[in-house]
Amino acid sequence: MATQAETIEQTTIETSEFKTDQVLTIAAGHFVHDTYTSFVAPLLPVIIEKLSLTLTMAGSLTAMMQLPGLLNPFIGYLADKVSLRYFVIFAPAITATLMSSLGLAPSYWGLGFIMILAGISVATFHAPAPAMIGRVAGKRIGTGMSFFMFGGELARTLGPLIAVWAVSIWGLDGMYRLMFLGWGTSLLLFWKLREVPGRTQKAGNLAELTPMLIRFFLPLAVVVFLRLFLEVCLTTYLPTYMTQQGYELKQAAFYLAWLEGAGALGALLGGTISDRLGRRTIMLLAFSTSSLLTFLLLQASGVWLILILILTGFATLSTGPLFLALVQDHLPNNRAVGNGLYLSISFVLRSLIMILVGVGGDRFGLETTFFASAIFSLLALPGVYLLPKVYKFEN
Repeated sequence: MATQAETIEQTTIETSEFKTDQVLTIAAGHFVHDTYTSFVAPLLPVIIEKLSLTLTMAGSLTAMMQLPGLLNPFIGYLADKVSLRYFVIFAPAITATLMSSLGLAPSYWGLGFIMILAGISVATFHAPAPAMIGRVAGKRIGTGMSFFMFGGELARTLGPLIAVWAVSIWGLDGMYRLMFLGWGTSLLLFWKLREVPGRTQKAGNLAELTPMLIRFFLPLAVVVFLRLFLEVCLTTYLPTYMTQQGYELKQAAFYLAWLEGAGALGALLGGTISDRLGRRTIMLLAFSTSSLLTFLLLQASGVWLILILILTGFATLSTGPLFLALVQDHLPNNRAVGNGLYLSISFVLRSLIMILVGVGGDRFGLETTFFASAIFSLLALPGVYLLPKVYKFEN
């Protein structure tokens, strides 16, 4: 027997259509916004050298940017009640300004302050934006989230290349010149998104949804925690690992770009395929495949390294839209709140894992830490079965 939330979801989904122009506009904004947030990973080796940081300190910097994710549930609650579309519109300009100023920080603490401010801007974008996608994607929520995540993953493909290119020309101190693209993007979003729904027309009562929130988010948090170790290793510490293996910074950035580029394709296809085959089915396949590929990655070199990086990125990053789509599936009338809760959990766990991976890298080496992260990803498989089934998407 379908639950009340599932009945609400069926009615909500079946009376909507996929609005391609609006979905692509929001996804494009996600692309530009996350291009700037992707500057950190490829520049960590340079920042570590400039400020004489340990891996633990470097990991804590990224954690500082993640911690404002605690604000996501509150931002999401507001987004379901009042329109916060202007948060989505102006966040690219603010984030661009802050992330392009990394080289101007005089110390570890100064850089940490910039990262915290950038994290607040990131939170104000990511809490309302997927909810906006959910409202204009109709029955094809997985597809909408795939386009949204494709924008983010494509940004993490090109962002490292842009960052390394800028540093090679202007130096770390001269990266501030890149901020102007973010400003132009915000002006474009202001023009294009003025008519996009910014809030839920009839938001549900959160008190009535509390049992579902607990039943859904508790197992989800376990799965996300175990899964994030591998994602953090690959997307944040890969350039540092590669430079430790003797590769030059530019070469390491290109390797990261290969991984992120494949991840962008995986994100585009993952949610779309899950609309047909089910969210959990794709998760199980992606989790197991990415772990096995990581084991091979640690032993590969030359052409094989590039091939395995591509496959690993595709499998690892294809699950991003699935988590977002699951949240939208369960909370059709509280999309922003649900998305805010998920992002808050994800950001807090990511902050913790950033530090844990840094500590592991300092004590045991990054190669051993990468290996352990692949095992943790396999341990997440049983948790997938604990996720509640969703009307229409799971049998």
